Amino acid sequence: MDSLLKHMVDMTGHRDHTMLDISVISAVQELARASQARVLTLATVRGKVFVRARAIVVAGEPACMVDNTDLHNPGEPIENFPALAHCIAQHESGADVANDAGEHTLWLPIWLGDKADTCLEIVNPTPYTSDTIHIIGGIVSVYRNFQNLLDYSERDSLTGLLNRKTFDDQLSKMLAASIEQDSVTLPGEPERRQHGDEEKQWLAVVDVDHFKHVNDRFGHLYGDEVLILIANLLTSSFRAQDRVFRFGGEEFVVLLRSTTLDNAKKIIERFRQNVASHDFPQVGKVTVSVGFVSISALEAPVIILGHADQALYYAKSHGRNLVCHYDELLSGGLLQTTASNDTAEFF
Repeated sequence: MDSLLKHMVDMTGHRDHTMLDISVISAVQELARASQARVLTLATVRGKVFVRARAIVVAGEPACMVDNTDLHNPGEPIENFPALAHCIAQHESGADVANDAGEHTLWLPIWLGDKADTCLEIVNPTPYTSDTIHIIGGIVSVYRNFQNLLDYSERDSLTGLLNRKTFDDQLSKMLAASIEQDSVTLPGEPERRQHGDEEKQWLAVVDVDHFKHVNDRFGHLYGDEVLILIANLLTSSFRAQDRVFRFGGEEFVVLLRSTTLDNAKKIIERFRQNVASHDFPQVGKVTVSVGFVSISALEAPVIILGHADQALYYAKSHGRNLVCHYDELLSGGLLQTTASNDTAEFF
């Protein structure tokens, strides 16, 4: 009982999903005496569900996160795990399957309403007792509830998108990943150089054009509906690995992961066109302006965001309904930097 309470205190003491994942698999592995436990992500890519590990613990070893830096690899098709696929399709709370060697695997989807994008996998050399199943069920319930609370604290209440507070953490992680990737040169590789077609990370700032006119003419209820529909278009236009945030008011920010300049342009332009062609109830047509910039680990977050804002300002002051790339504006002489330091840059 003391061990169970210790794990409960540990799980509820964290304020981010990563440490919560580590805590839950550590708890179920120890209390179930499992040989291995994993937290899995269930991701839908082009209509197909894939399974990808994000945290793992093996008996006798500390729990750790799984390296998921290869964003082009969605994981294994769920069809490779028939028992889990059936469990998800039937909306069941779990599935217990034994292999030919008598080893048992327990699948426990974390249902939030009618959707499960996380699953626990617990592997045991012997069958699970009813007491073990009962304890694991309690841990999973606490995990699900606390995951819900973390999700709620990270989301904008109107649109359901990630909020400004979460953006700071996500950008920091992206910058840290960029530093790690740029610093690695494998044996026999030439020195790494930046090329125009090399994959990078990108930050885009989106602003709804003439949004004040929408509120003034149609009222704030229709204004809020426009923001909700813009959020839906953002979610559907960008990829699963990208992150979309509402900054407040009519401003949104997107972090695009691992793509080239040409692809970033196409993805952002596709979103702009989707908004321009959408019929908004009562309001009619609405457009957006976008400024975007590549993310460099050598620059402070405030500078990166400032560059994207400058590109956005150029789009807003040159006709709106445009997508502008900061570096292209700079190289074309349309923007000029006159002085800079670690915290501010003047134009």
